[in-house]
Amino acid sequence: MLTYFLAVVISLIVLVWSADRFIDGSAVTARYLGVSPLLIGMVVVGFGTSAPEMVVSAISAYHGNPGIALGNAYGSNIANIALILGLTALLKPIAVPSRILRKELPILALVTGLAAWQIWSGEISRYDALVLMVVLSGLMGWTIWRGMRKKYDTFGNVIEKKIIKQSMPINQAIFWLVIGLVLLIASSRVLVWGAVEIALELGVSDLLIGLTIVAIGTSLPELAASIAATRKNEHDIVLGNVIGSNLFNTLAVVGIAGLIHPMAVDPVVFYRDVVIMTVLTLSLFLFGYGFRGPGRINRWEGSALLAFYFSYLGYLAYGAFNA
Repeated sequence: MLTYFLAVVISLIVLVWSADRFIDGSAVTARYLGVSPLLIGMVVVGFGTSAPEMVVSAISAYHGNPGIALGNAYGSNIANIALILGLTALLKPIAVPSRILRKELPILALVTGLAAWQIWSGEISRYDALVLMVVLSGLMGWTIWRGMRKKYDTFGNVIEKKIIKQSMPINQAIFWLVIGLVLLIASSRVLVWGAVEIALELGVSDLLIGLTIVAIGTSLPELAASIAATRKNEHDIVLGNVIGSNLFNTLAVVGIAGLIHPMAVDPVVFYRDVVIMTVLTLSLFLFGYGFRGPGRINRWEGSALLAFYFSYLGYLAYGAFNA
């Protein structure tokens, strides 16, 4: 058992580190090739930050472990809202701009509804996965088109400054791109192996391991980025990071896994995990509306999110060992 836990811990560390190197190498390489900062931010950085979830779920699906694939995606979504936003709001209240309430959150709510409708059928077929990927492509295209229409794009400007700050030569960028990708795949494979073995040793489902150990581990980059952003009062980045990650998890992570291998879905995924994911998504509207002033997630609401998350983990543990 100790060997498997060490394998999971070490592979998670390598996974997070290699994803970071992969993003840096890809972004700088794309810039050398003349790709605009907005496209780099949306495609390279957007996919790169969700690379741990995507690769882990793809490998899980390929090896016939759909529980880890789905648990990783939906567990990460739950952790992003309840754990990450809860923790960052506890450190410093997070302002919720009206733009996010009008545009980004409704899109996330609709995508979450689409996921719930697909899970209700008891499987993620290749057709379902294709629908998810088409929706993702449409959202990406629409967001890029909207950004290109602006004379000045804040997100693209931030990405360009980061790339200039890195200032690495093209051969070094390609080196980190390749090394990052190789280590990303290798560490994901070890992580899936260790997670499956832990599930077998403990006599619990791979879904439970996906919802907990794997989901929390692959959400570490988002947690680090959100804490850093909230210390700088960059609330747009905190919320955009969480909303963007949840969109990628729901559409790309599940979509890629489903294209690789159609997945039968345990009914408990809908009645427990998808329902909780939906409730947490809708709660962001309640927190952000601001009945007594500007919308924000305050420390009390952050504490409530954290308490909810740890109660959820406790419920998972109780159900697993008392089944």
